[in-house]
This record gives sequence, C-alpha cells and structure tokens, in this order.
Amino acid sequence: MTMSCRERVIAALNQESLDRPPVAVFTTCDTIGMMQACGSSWPEAHSDPQKMATLACAQADYFGLESVRAGFCLTEEAEALGCPMDMGSANRSPMLKGHPYLYDPENEVYDDPSKMPDIETFLNTGRVKTAIDAMTIMKKTHGEDYIIIGGNTGPMTLTGHLVNTENLLFSVWTDREQAKKWISSVAPYCKAFGEALVEAGADLVQMSEPSGSTDMMSPDDFWDITGQFVKKCFDGLDAYSILHICGDSAPIIPYMLDTGVTGISVEEKVPSEKAIEISQHRGAMVGNVGCAFPLFKGTPEDVAAAARRSRDAGFNVISAGCGVPIGTPDENIRALVKAIKG
Repeated sequence: MTMSCRERVIAALNQESLDRPPVAVFTTCDTIGMMQACGSSWPEAHSDPQKMATLACAQADYFGLESVRAGFCLTEEAEALGCPMDMGSANRSPMLKGHPYLYDPENEVYDDPSKMPDIETFLNTGRVKTAIDAMTIMKKTHGEDYIIIGGNTGPMTLTGHLVNTENLLFSVWTDREQAKKWISSVAPYCKAFGEALVEAGADLVQMSEPSGSTDMMSPDDFWDITGQFVKKCFDGLDAYSILHICGDSAPIIPYMLDTGVTGISVEEKVPSEKAIEISQHRGAMVGNVGCAFPLFKGTPEDVAAAARRSRDAGFNVISAGCGVPIGTPDENIRALVKAIKG
C-alpha cells in the first residue's frame, strides 16, 4: 500500500519503521523559485493569508517536499507585540527596527512586561492573525495529503526581540531573575500562538529558539533560561511539536528533548551520526542538510550526498538544517528531494 506524504511524515514523527524517511522542510523554505512558480511573493505573502498559504504550499506543489509550512520569519509575534518593522522586499526578510520594551541592566532601567497587549489582542493582530488564517486555508487545500506545519518563535528569542537580545543575554549573568521574569511573561504568548495555529488547522507546531543556542550562552544555562519555558509553551498542545535551535546543539540535545516535544531539528554543525547517538531515539530527529553549504552554495551532488548522510545516520525526517536561504537554487532543493524519494 502506497503511503501519502501525510501518512509518511506522521509515521516518521512516531519513529515507526519505514522503507525511507520523508523529505520535508520543517523550518522556513520560501525561495525566489517558489515565488515565481506560484505567483505569490514577499513582502505581500507575509501579510495576506491566501498569498501566505499559496507560497507555503509551493513547497509541496513545486518541489515535491512532503509537508507544507507557514509563516516565513521570526518577527511575526514581535510585530504584534509592538516592535516597529521594516517589512523587507521580494528578496529580503522583514527586520525589526527597534525594541519597544527597553531593558538596560547596566543602567538599571527595566520596562514592565505588563505593558504588553493582552493575549486575545495579540492573536488578532497583524501577521500573527495572518498565519492563523493561513493554516485554515492550507488545511482545506492540502490537509488531506500533507501535514500542515505552523511556525512560531521561542520565548527567549521573542523576549530578545522586545527588550534587545544583547541586553537580555547580559542580564542572564547580571540579573538572572529579571531576565527570567521577562521570559516567563512572554512564554504565554508563544503558547497561545501555537495553540491557535493548531486550532486553525496545523498538525504540527515548529518552534525556532535561536537565542537558546550554545553560540549565545552556556549549555549549563539552557534549562533555567530557555528549556523550562519552552516546555511550558508545549505542555498540553494537542499536536505534534518540533523544537529547532541553531548552531552546535550537541551539548543541549538531551535538554531539548526534555521539553517534551515530539522531536528536534538540528543543524549540520552537529555531525549526523553524533546527533543520533546523543538523542538515543528519545524523539524524532529532523535535519540536518546544511543551509549555507551545500543547499545555497553547493552543487546538487553535494546536496544529495549530505541528504544521504542524514538518512543513513538515522534521521527520521530529512530536512534542511535551518531555514532555507531565499536564493537557494531550485536544482539543489530538487536534488534534496530526489536523493531521498528517488
């Protein structure tokens, strides 16, 4: 019996034995080639639910990837909470233009988390509402054959958007309780957004928490500053869940899995075989074909070799190690798919 893409991804998330793993990008994949093929482009696709859904589904329609995923960046929630934005262009992602909640521990200036809007207002504001509405559209058009993925931002990363990441990290060492107060106050917004995505049609919530990377802070700080709050965001979620953290996540893979997620997404900075060894099959493993190289800068042959390495190591879902760069050549993404699907 032939499995649908949806059935294959769900089986992989449940760590069932398969003839081959699915190939799907759980992080962002919104390339210029996809935009040209489907007729839905940035920046309009960030703020229009139908255009967002159309571009998201081009992952499957244009490239043959085995899932569909929206939104397209990690600034949706920050904008809804008051961050000024530059919405970018057809080939440039949105960017934050300021941090509305000043957090300057060196000068002992602390803004108040209670100044954030209430959660209901947050869920009905800007691109947060756009992404929620896009889930409903994607569920109707592709939900029978593909798993629907909604992306959101982790609580530490979102806190950094609001109060300035550099200051937040500095406070981890100088005023840890104040840093945790902020992250604790932001986490309910992350949780509510994930739940709203699921209610609207998402089968899986993929949280990106780049500020939890070992490039940003000591692995010894991970659980106290990041992990415990990520766990609260996913507690009780009636859906699959994937946590992505950038960089060399090897020292924190066990802690990432302690958050109770279905699985984790790791970059190529962790050798494929090492990532599987550390995980001890405690959750589904997603990754870990490099985004800069080979996907963006390499050849199709480079991509195929990296995909086969992840497959042979035992990754449950073969995917990009992080968000796929917008200028990634079509032929490289097709090589990723062909290397696994044949």
